[in-house]
Amino acid sequence: MLHSAFEVTRANLSLVPEDYVRKQTLANSERYITQALKKMEDTILGAEQKAVALEYEIFCDLREQTGQKIRSLQRSAQALATLDVVAGLAELAERENYCRPQVDLSEQIIISHGRHPVVEKVLGPGRFVPNDLEMDLEQKRVMILTGPNMAGKSTYMRQIAQIVLLAQVGSFVPAQAARIGLVDRIFTRVGASDDLSSGQSTFMVEMNEMAQILQHATPRSLLILDEIGRGTSTYDGLSIAWAVIEYVLDRQNLGCRTLFATHYHELVDLESVLPGVFNSHVEVGEANGEIVFLYKIKPGGSDESYGVEVARLAGIPEEVVVRAREILTQLEMDNAGRQRLTIRRSARPMEGQLDFFATAVVKKETEVILERLKTLDIQALTPLDALNLLYDLQQKAKKTGGKPG
Repeated sequence: MLHSAFEVTRANLSLVPEDYVRKQTLANSERYITQALKKMEDTILGAEQKAVALEYEIFCDLREQTGQKIRSLQRSAQALATLDVVAGLAELAERENYCRPQVDLSEQIIISHGRHPVVEKVLGPGRFVPNDLEMDLEQKRVMILTGPNMAGKSTYMRQIAQIVLLAQVGSFVPAQAARIGLVDRIFTRVGASDDLSSGQSTFMVEMNEMAQILQHATPRSLLILDEIGRGTSTYDGLSIAWAVIEYVLDRQNLGCRTLFATHYHELVDLESVLPGVFNSHVEVGEANGEIVFLYKIKPGGSDESYGVEVARLAGIPEEVVVRAREILTQLEMDNAGRQRLTIRRSARPMEGQLDFFATAVVKKETEVILERLKTLDIQALTPLDALNLLYDLQQKAKKTGGKPG
């Protein structure tokens, strides 16, 4: 702190020059000031205010000059920002061996040896297992992806979403080759979370997000759905997952490209019932009684989740693991074939669509009935024979769910 005064003890007051002006009296001393010291004090104290005023004056001048050139500066800033992004993407593509994708208005998504850009960096060079994908809006509209926990299902779906997004912003993509049919939005329902402050459980949050997706997605959207229906009972969850698949598959509702990961292995039977659904699974090997994750996506469904084995890997006590295996074996024996049979018999398109397989059965039976009527000799038919024939045809129609003729 600056003291702009001379302090003189009482014993030396007689020595103070006459031009000194008393400023303050203390218990054992007096403080004096001179004109020169006062002037210096004013200069020092006013310097800060003058500096602030000068700084603001310069700022106002600069602001005025900048305002006159605002359009030019904005164009230059936009060009520099674009150059920065493009240069960054180009450097990334060169360093990480990305490929140039073909982006068009087709309905296909074809990716060869696709990789997850973040996981690949974490694992290190050569350790990430690449995978392929082929989708369209006809025969391969909804993929049902099965396989055990930790096998790579979520990573695979996320990498597809990232590749699609990168391609559409103009970037090269982490793949050997890629053709990306334009999508308008990417919707994801992944992970587990709750909202306790508003009283929403994990399952309620999941359903809210799913509702938003189904209400706002379009046929051009890409849906990434991971474990829909897992937060409730088995049959509730399976029913919701099944209905969601029918809804997103149906062209009258959405009919959009969808990756659907699930542990409800019963759903793999939908491939043979609903055109547009196709199965894929994450390959798993076994060696010396241990499961080995191969992280490779293969065609076809899986009928194993290896949940007990994953629990053992996580460190669950061996006693619990052994007992879990016993219970699992018993449950599988008790329910062998039941749920699969139900799925095969009752799977159908959403309301408003014809069931391909059911229609085929009715058509075949109808042809048999028509052929029988064509060859019938009406002149030789008695009233009782006619009544019996009509009853027989009615019973056949009831069995197939159709009507003769």
